[in-house]
Amino acid sequence: MDILVTGGAGFIGSHVLEKLQKVSEQSAEDIKVVVLDDLSNGSREHVPSGMELVVGDVRNRNVVEDVFSRHHFSAVIHLAAQTMVPVSVENPLLDCQVNLGGILRILEACRKWQVPHVLFSSSAAVYGDNLHIPLKESEPLCPMSPYGITKMTTEQYMRVYHELYGLDATVFRFANVYGERQGEKGEGGVVSIFCKLLSQGNPITVYGDGNQTRDFVYAGDIASAIVQALPLTGYHTINVSTGTETSINDLIRSFERAIGHKAEVQYASPRPGDIQRSVLSNKELIQTLHIKPEMTLEQGIARTYTWYKHPM
Repeated sequence: MDILVTGGAGFIGSHVLEKLQKVSEQSAEDIKVVVLDDLSNGSREHVPSGMELVVGDVRNRNVVEDVFSRHHFSAVIHLAAQTMVPVSVENPLLDCQVNLGGILRILEACRKWQVPHVLFSSSAAVYGDNLHIPLKESEPLCPMSPYGITKMTTEQYMRVYHELYGLDATVFRFANVYGERQGEKGEGGVVSIFCKLLSQGNPITVYGDGNQTRDFVYAGDIASAIVQALPLTGYHTINVSTGTETSINDLIRSFERAIGHKAEVQYASPRPGDIQRSVLSNKELIQTLHIKPEMTLEQGIARTYTWYKHPM
């Protein structure tokens, strides 16, 4: 079985590659993994030996067609994306070009070379500031940022390609993902930002009063869900979340337990496009894939902070 992972050298991608490698080692099935990544946010070191790394832009027709022509993929895990909400607010055109241009190039290649299954990394951002929490997959979508719009639009492309061309399509709506290797070449999420600052002995900045909430899910649990979904057929939309609402102030307290002392916190004005409350239901995840996130926030924060303090 050949699997293409776009953006596989990045943060979430690196965890997916680790999981695929373990599955390959533990099973009798021969799994060959190809990684397509332009390395703008990823690193060669994240790609295990034995996996093919193709350095290139997912929007580049020649690069994509060369990869697909040389392999008979059973599935494509599409993680390549512009992932930062603030960047999308500042530069919506770039966000659109990367996120929509990339997925359309992949979907067209899958249609041409008859790849049966595409798995896509969507986001809780598609829900917008919806207080009907925990948010189920059936909730109306109302993104508050260009980033959320491109994720929502990609979901619709996935649905249409399934209905028109018979492509099996799995959409994962990730909650707030954190873990080792996040933000190595960019701003990253709030957990990675806090990790960097606290590991250097610097104060952290909270945009807003700190009562805004998120559903923090460990990247290794995200990877488990993606790999578990490889055999799925049809069209599926699945939240990947803990189902637990955690305030930024509570997150800071978890960090303080990890570092062993109080953190210096500075509060600033809220940023445009940020959501006040967010927590996702994981009932569909449990029902469809028969798994749920295993990593607790306390364990995950301690593990992630330790990695940032002593990266390997």
